[in-house]
Amino acid sequence: MAEQSRIEKLEKLRALGINPYPYSYDQTHHAAEIKENFSQLDGKEASVAGRIVGEREMGKIHFYDLLDSSDKIQVMVRVGVASEQSISLLKLIDVGDIIGVKGKVTKTKKGEISVDAEELTLLAKSLNTLPEKFHGLKDVDIRYRKRYLDLIVNPETRRIFRTRTKIIDYIRNFLDQRGFLEVETPILQPVYGGATAKPFKTHHNYLDVDMYLRIADELYLKRLIIGGLERVYEFSRDFRNEDVDSEHNPEFTMLEFYQAYGDYNTFMQLTEQLLSGLVKELYGTYEI
Repeated sequence: MAEQSRIEKLEKLRALGINPYPYSYDQTHHAAEIKENFSQLDGKEASVAGRIVGEREMGKIHFYDLLDSSDKIQVMVRVGVASEQSISLLKLIDVGDIIGVKGKVTKTKKGEISVDAEELTLLAKSLNTLPEKFHGLKDVDIRYRKRYLDLIVNPETRRIFRTRTKIIDYIRNFLDQRGFLEVETPILQPVYGGATAKPFKTHHNYLDVDMYLRIADELYLKRLIIGGLERVYEFSRDFRNEDVDSEHNPEFTMLEFYQAYGDYNTFMQLTEQLLSGLVKELYGTYEI
């Protein structure tokens, strides 16, 4: 029933001449930016865009929780402030839809930083309902198979994605500063190796030979050391045709780095410096 209702709203939007899937929108601010700089933005125009993840109505005022890539922000839509077309949209938008909102930054009587909407723009009509908001998305299988849903309803998942990027950036800078050269080595290999694992097998039509997706990048990196590149590293996508569970995926990212003229003590010290520095960079302390 819910999906059918959304389809009917979609047709009504088109009948009104409203494109439910426009190409672009002029987004000038993000939610976190507005909250962090409210004193400078109070009373000024802002255009925000994001997915509706909550709605409520108090008298003649509609409130929406708008989620963008940075955070959530409240949007309020009032008769007399919002345009007539924006008011007419209220009956045709649902939780899950992506909208653009232009209006002044303000605070409600309860002290909630908000955007007082003057103009609403539908950016994408959602035809499916989101998971129930109070319980989120707990099923691990669904979370991993439908990562987009996991990102929408679980703030912790979004935090993990951002933290992962910060980790990779730190490691890359750490190795670059120590004279390591980032390289790319073959993913398709005639002979797989560098670890003990079962590979994925494929066939190269032009060469008419069987090939394998790499299980590790060790052997090619060591060839670069032999060739005279004394310090090399690679963030590589590797593939192992083995068990799958919540902590093991057949496709994963691996970091390997090699240094000529160093022994295991060299790499112990380097690893200690890398991991401790990484934790301090992320959390401002050596304890997590």
